[in-house]
Amino acid sequence: MTVVRDGPVLVEGPVEIVQEDGTTATSERFVVAVCTCRRSRAYPWCDTSHRRRTKSSGSAGREGGDRTPGNDPKGTHDGDHH
Repeated sequence: MTVVRDGPVLVEGPVEIVQEDGTTATSERFVVAVCTCRRSRAYPWCDTSHRRRTKSSGSAGREGGDRTPGNDPKGTHDGDHH
């Protein structure tokens, strides 16, 4: 397991996660990115939503740039393990 600062936990697969409601999410992938911020639309899998965090200082600089939903690459999730 590898913990990524401000990001997901990377777990060598196959992986089975029992969620709070008792449902099970499974993945047969070699490495799985597990969401820790709960922003992911593919939760419990990371979809890189943690990258869209905005600063509370009000600056729209780099953090608030062109980061609309759908523009972020989905390199850690390909939808095959829901």
